[in-house]
Amino acid sequence: MSKSKNRSGSQDWPELPYAESVNTIATLHMWMQVIGKIRLVQTPWINHSWHVPFNITARGIDTPLIPHSGRSFSISFDFYHHLLKLLSTDGGEWVLPLKSRTVSDFYWEVMAALKQLGIPVEINTMPSEVADALPFERDQDNYEYDPEYAGQLWQALVQIQRVFTEFRSDFVGKCSPIQLFWGSFDLALTRFSGREAPPHPGGIPHFPDWVAREAYSHEVSSAGFWPGGGGVDGACFYSYAYPEPQGFAAAKVVPAPAYYSEDLGEFLLPYEAVRSAGSPDEMLLSFLQSTYEAAADKGMWDRPALEARFPPQAR
Repeated sequence: MSKSKNRSGSQDWPELPYAESVNTIATLHMWMQVIGKIRLVQTPWINHSWHVPFNITARGIDTPLIPHSGRSFSISFDFYHHLLKLLSTDGGEWVLPLKSRTVSDFYWEVMAALKQLGIPVEINTMPSEVADALPFERDQDNYEYDPEYAGQLWQALVQIQRVFTEFRSDFVGKCSPIQLFWGSFDLALTRFSGREAPPHPGGIPHFPDWVAREAYSHEVSSAGFWPGGGGVDGACFYSYAYPEPQGFAAAKVVPAPAYYSEDLGEFLLPYEAVRSAGSPDEMLLSFLQSTYEAAADKGMWDRPALEARFPPQAR
């Protein structure tokens, strides 16, 4: 495992209170789905749906450039100034203050702004990967926005992105970028064994089975972070293998607060355990490494061929 000089302390990792923020999480999730679906329909398909996620930036979360005819545009959530920014390559600009508003209002304002800037887009308004969801234009239930929590979540993602990047550097096999997926609302990193996997069973709400099968076309060890929900009442790190090799669930992983969830089929590590640790980086890295080793060893990956062996001076 590489040893970065850019270590953080617990004071750098913000609190993420779930009970007080669950409504803000739900609203942000739907807002991000609106923007994500705009990118989805305008961008050529890339394997494993890598054409749709967001990036973490020095101000929040944004899309890479989105093509539209001969122009391109980008959309960003600025969680420092609490603004949604839409910029086009021909000088067009539109800004929406981020404050409590319904998903319906957010959707119609964004669609109107795109049309005003001469880059109209039509999207499927049914949220992806969410059971019992309402189309964006009818969603009056999700409307809360707590700017303090939004800023804390972004700052947490900044720290997590940094540690994930260090973990990613030790792998020379096929590996995903570190990306925020708006469907499941998680920051994810995936390593591949190089071997094909059995067809994924699908069955994800409002998510075509063929997309799931293409995403999991090859064996993976995947880790990530999400702010809570889906049966987990709190921000949490996760790690899973697909297909799950025999003995994976019983593997000994670290640190001590990590555990295997039979319901989810994943190892989980509460964010609060990492945040409050003496060395959050070391705790998170140990979770990422030990769960990867469980997947790779139980799945009989060719680890010598997949893992980096840089000379000491390169580190």
